[in-house]
Amino acid sequence: MKRSDINKIIREAQKCFADHGWTLPPHPRWDVTDFGLGDHHRYGLVLVNLAEETEYCEKLMYAQKGMTTPAHAHKKKKEDIISRWGELCVQVWAAEPSKSTGQKFRLNVNNAWREVTSGDVIVLQAGERVRLTPGIYHEFYPGSEECIIGEVSTANDDLHDNFFVNPDVGRYPGIEEDEAPLLRLLSESGVV
Repeated sequence: MKRSDINKIIREAQKCFADHGWTLPPHPRWDVTDFGLGDHHRYGLVLVNLAEETEYCEKLMYAQKGMTTPAHAHKKKKEDIISRWGELCVQVWAAEPSKSTGQKFRLNVNNAWREVTSGDVIVLQAGERVRLTPGIYHEFYPGSEECIIGEVSTANDDLHDNFFVNPDVGRYPGIEEDEAPLLRLLSESGVV
């Protein structure tokens, strides 16, 4: 990604957070990704790590309409994905999408169990959440022009516990330095 694109999307995320009352803690750890696919307008996400403990993690994320977090699952992490502001669409599969078409499974949405079919899209309005357990494949994207997304989860390990369907996905992008950085990203700190 170009540094100018990273800086621009960070500024847009900061504005959206401020406009909707989401005050960040001092010294948050920012991350911006295009998932190594070279098109952050289509595959992209801004993440702010709020808590990174061995037992739990909390993130605040930002995406614009058209930006998708590609289909993936975790072997260890259990997470709630929450629409904090705007409309969030979460597509879910019981297992690898190509191997679970039509399969029924139970999913916890807004603290109530519901039966869904692999490939269903769960539409979350502000305040609503979906609980994703290990092995459930999911991708998400805004249904609104912008979306603030929350994640509360067990311990996070982006390097070893993200299993993407597309083998070309890389969690951290290369950066083309075309202007000075607005801030240092998580992937640039040497500790991810």
